[in-house]
Amino acid sequence: MSKDTIIALHAEHQGRWKNREEIAERMIALIGQLYREKNIVTSVYGRSLVNRSVIQILKAHRRTRVMDVELSVVHTFPILEALVKIDNIGSAEIDLGKLAVEYKEQGGDVDSFVKEAVKSLEGNPASAQPKDVVLYGFGRIGRILARLIISQSGLGRGLSLKAIVVRKSADGDLAKRASLLRRDSIHGSFAGTISIDEENEAIIANGNYIKVIYASSPAEV
Repeated sequence: MSKDTIIALHAEHQGRWKNREEIAERMIALIGQLYREKNIVTSVYGRSLVNRSVIQILKAHRRTRVMDVELSVVHTFPILEALVKIDNIGSAEIDLGKLAVEYKEQGGDVDSFVKEAVKSLEGNPASAQPKDVVLYGFGRIGRILARLIISQSGLGRGLSLKAIVVRKSADGDLAKRASLLRRDSIHGSFAGTISIDEENEAIIANGNYIKVIYASSPAEV
């Protein structure tokens, strides 16, 4: 292989990578818009794209190769753009990867294809109220559950963590519990921000206001 060929291949792959990075950056804004305004969670073959970085979005597409699916942001971005244009849908989970593969096989006008594909979701209220949840106990399992609920709290038909019921151990208990939620030795760092409201005894995680109720037993709540 000649030097010129190597240089040409390097430039080709660099150009392709930068193009896909740019597309992924543009996708982030649209994914966030659908999530915040319509409670729509977008994914690629089951992997959520909400609150993901450019690299994470590219990796989510890359992982479809284990299923013998050749997919990139070049294929899913037009689907996402078409989805944003549809006004009367909300509170749904939509797999961009599967839609992109189906569209590649079918062809035609992408806007018309996507509109028909999500037709059954028309009329779903974007403001559907989630179910309120109170966790009794905040050990490792409780914190894992809290993370899962918080990560899905933007989806209207999901769950909303309103409070946790625990026994007060000592001064600084609230800060300690927030710290344990923030960092886990097995599951790693919390994906987002956590602060505490000392005066009102609450933890705020990714905008979720979680009241900490101190009680010796559920009967006292």
